[in-house]
Amino acid sequence: MSTTLADRDGPPASAGRAPDRTRRLLSGVATALVSRAAGFLTPILTVPVTLPFLGKDLYGLWMAVASLSAMAAFADLGLGSGLMTKLAPCYAHGDTVRARRYISSAYLTLSLLAVFLTGLLWLLADAIPWVAVFNVTGQITPERTRLIALISLTAFVLNVPLSLIVRVQYAYQQVSWSNVWQTGGNLVGLVTVLGLVWADQSPILVIAASAAAPLLVNLVNTVWFFGRQRPQLRPRLGAVEAATARELIRLSGLFFLVTVVMSVATNADTLIIAHTLGLSSVAAFAVPAKLLAQVGLVAALVNVPLWPANGDALAQRQLDWVQRITRRMTIVSLLVAGLPAAAFVLLGDRLFAVWLPMPMDGDPWLLAGLGAWWVLQAGLSPRFMVQNAAGVIGPQLIGWAVFLALSTIGKWYGAEWLGVNAVPWVGAACYALTVAPAALCGYYRTLRRHRRIVTEEGSGEQLVVP
Repeated sequence: MSTTLADRDGPPASAGRAPDRTRRLLSGVATALVSRAAGFLTPILTVPVTLPFLGKDLYGLWMAVASLSAMAAFADLGLGSGLMTKLAPCYAHGDTVRARRYISSAYLTLSLLAVFLTGLLWLLADAIPWVAVFNVTGQITPERTRLIALISLTAFVLNVPLSLIVRVQYAYQQVSWSNVWQTGGNLVGLVTVLGLVWADQSPILVIAASAAAPLLVNLVNTVWFFGRQRPQLRPRLGAVEAATARELIRLSGLFFLVTVVMSVATNADTLIIAHTLGLSSVAAFAVPAKLLAQVGLVAALVNVPLWPANGDALAQRQLDWVQRITRRMTIVSLLVAGLPAAAFVLLGDRLFAVWLPMPMDGDPWLLAGLGAWWVLQAGLSPRFMVQNAAGVIGPQLIGWAVFLALSTIGKWYGAEWLGVNAVPWVGAACYALTVAPAALCGYYRTLRRHRRIVTEEGSGEQLVVP
């Protein structure tokens, strides 16, 4: 179906000027830092309250279940990533009709998937050996283990289609608004959890409230965006088109594979430690890891706005802007991750002594390993954003697959022989050997491909890009 001018929305291609894009990017980065500051407050304020309230074993179980949920980030089948990549050119050219088709297809697919997975989870709940999965020992009963797992995993699955709103907002250059909503989600979860603990409510209720907060905030954000901001993009069953859905799913399938490998590789640490060293060691690892993860989340939030911005720039053939911003954002990412990581390494033991009401070792070697892990990822993130915007997935898929195999074996034996401190160091070393070369290879491949497109367009020849 052809698209008329009346079907178009947003800036035309000629209006996507680099200064406007840069300004939106800077605004997104600034609000990302504010959002992460609020997110950083969450573990700072909740861990000293929830750790003694739940106890080390129950807290360790909660973190292990959360890690399993994080591993299942691939449950969206890569549709979130594929959707953002496809929507960026729609925004650049003001194509509302095609954008609505992509959005409707993604929401329909993930909504049906969420209903199916939720039903399957509860149907098989009694058959899954939850105690063995999380290596539960001590006074935590099998019934409590099962209930915590079901509550956390159900909230995660239901949030899969609702979290698409973040991708849509990013693609439509509403990064600042999206960050405001995510900040609100962090604050809602923080206030709810602290209130329930101080009211001496059930530990199960505390965990359930923490799991439900992001889901509810995404629901309100979805209603607000499609009801007030962009009603012309509102998903409708009638807008689903088979050809558009197949196009989206083909690209999303590649993102799905990358996300599966990445999610398992980066979230296996707590499960490896649980099986090699026990749940008490999970708590010793999870608390500093949770703090240092905020460093990584800051770097991620700073860089994710690059994804749709690069998509807009590539659609308008502005390769100089892509290269210039990638260089600058690499420096910004290293500073954003490196400075707080160094502060944690230097002050970690004192921080834990003041911060937590129960003894917790802030080993500088563990903190340094976690810091090195996040700094490495931050430095390469801008180059991955260019590849994601162009749909170049192969190099990073190969890099992460090799990393998964190498790091899993290394972390297992490292934990057994050297203890918990070895886990992040093994991960950082394997990342430098596998994922880093893949990031550079994919980045230069993307630039070469788009230079070829510009050259062919300049000569007036027709070029078909696979």
